Amino acid sequence: MKEQWYVTAKKADFKSIGERFGIDQVTARIIRNREITGDEEIASYLSCSPGQLHNPHLLKDADKAAAIAAAKIREGKKIRIIGDYDIDGVNASYILLTGLRICGASVDPVIPDRVHDGYGVNERLIAKALEDGVDTIITCDNGISAWKEIAFAKESGLTVIVTDHHEVPFTADEDGEKSYHIPPADAVINPKQADCAYPYPGLCGAAVAWKFIQVLYETMDIPVQKSYEMIAHVAFATVGDVMELTGENRMLVKLGLEAIHKTENPGLLALIQQNKLEREKIKSWHFGFVLGPCINASGRLDTARRSLQLLSARSMEQASGLAKELVELNDRRKNLTLKGLEEAKNLIEEQEIWKDKVMVVYLPQCHESLAGIIAGRIREMYHKPVFVLTDSEDGLVKGSGRSIEAYSMYEEMTKCAPLMTKFGGHPMAAGLSMNRENTERFRRELNEYAKLTEEDFIEKIHIDVPMPLYYIRAELIREFERLEPFGKGNEKPVFAVRDVHPLRASIAGKNKNVMKLVLEDGAGGSMDAVYFGDMDAFLAFLQDKSSEQEVDALFNGVPQNIRFSITYDPSIDEYLGRERVQVIIRHYC
Repeated sequence: MKEQWYVTAKKADFKSIGERFGIDQVTARIIRNREITGDEEIASYLSCSPGQLHNPHLLKDADKAAAIAAAKIREGKKIRIIGDYDIDGVNASYILLTGLRICGASVDPVIPDRVHDGYGVNERLIAKALEDGVDTIITCDNGISAWKEIAFAKESGLTVIVTDHHEVPFTADEDGEKSYHIPPADAVINPKQADCAYPYPGLCGAAVAWKFIQVLYETMDIPVQKSYEMIAHVAFATVGDVMELTGENRMLVKLGLEAIHKTENPGLLALIQQNKLEREKIKSWHFGFVLGPCINASGRLDTARRSLQLLSARSMEQASGLAKELVELNDRRKNLTLKGLEEAKNLIEEQEIWKDKVMVVYLPQCHESLAGIIAGRIREMYHKPVFVLTDSEDGLVKGSGRSIEAYSMYEEMTKCAPLMTKFGGHPMAAGLSMNRENTERFRRELNEYAKLTEEDFIEKIHIDVPMPLYYIRAELIREFERLEPFGKGNEKPVFAVRDVHPLRASIAGKNKNVMKLVLEDGAGGSMDAVYFGDMDAFLAFLQDKSSEQEVDALFNGVPQNIRFSITYDPSIDEYLGRERVQVIIRHYC
């Protein structure tokens, strides 16, 4: 995969900004690179309070849905939540279940089975609700694309409230004019509706459910402040569903992290402990890469009901057993993912799939729940849009896609809509099902429609600040914490230094997968450094740019003339109560 490094050089009076806000000029430069300008916006970015969140009443149909739900609660009608089996859907289900019970509702949750039901509400689930005497269905993290199913529910006499955040389905005429298809529910809460006045459309499903509960609390004369008992779950879902950490989302995650540092929720505590973490040190990274995959693992390999049971657990004893099971499931999921990824890589090379603009990889034996993870890994390797398809138990082919910034996956899929039995998603990720005989035509049409160029396939590494090693200090690293939480849309700052000279190096780690170096930058700075990437590729790079003899000298601490440039993260390494500043090498050239 090719890379291009760019220095982001946006202009501002960084010295003046630093003086006004009591921050280093480097921090001021990073904030400007995030398009945060003006004193009010900078102050808001650096601070965090519930007052910065938007009014939930601005969501279209929020008041209408709350009035319907309140009436059903007062009448003692049976309400059923239909959620989703991923981290967003599970947390959204927990939020609705908890909030509705606090309001006194007779409510139960149903999470579709990934294999037997597929995504979202379906006619079987509606028929089961009727059989169980349910009066009202409330969806979360699904429903916006279920026009036919919701029409069936309405014809059957059910009341339906949709809370969702996915793209609203549409068809486009020859001129590109879009016609949107809103399902015929009694109320539809989704900030992506064209006529919704809500100022931030990028919420996850759990955040939309939480906003609905806030309006319901007001309707039921329950203090809205009580809803903040669930904000850690909003943050968990926002990061886990890879939403943009900009604007309100960033505030929600910041507030949610503050809440999880003090949480007494047995399920969250047990999951944190089972992963050998401390609640006070949880960051957004742990949501996305440690805790989140455990929640997702149950929906992938077992049933997502287990994850919902964990979040709803009343005691640490119950929660600990469930958390242990989820961690074990996630370990199994990791092994299956590695096996599927290896098979995919072999297929891509053998069939030269890598030549396509949009890669479609058919792995018939792969567990369908792993398709999205494998697609994401392949996307990272080739920097191209990827769909991974696999055989499903219902005789169809199912799959997941992961995209790059230049390719709006959901919009491009609409051009191939007749080939699929079902599809939905976002610009960056999507899911689908189709008849097996359509897979090759699907690949062909996607590539015929794709307007991607070779430039789109080059990964862009945007450097925030070229910063010499001598400028790094512990106080500055701690100041960067004010810019958190980091994630999509608010990426961790990228620093770079040119022509570093490694004085010595060694390889460590149980699997020999860590390189430790001492670097000198030619500007008077030297620093310990560590690299966790592909060791064989890094060693081959060093030998190619110098020689095998020079590399041997490096590992023996003997003078040599190796030089290379790096992007890096500055960090504080804590060991036995002692702190040491170091850099973590991310890229090299």
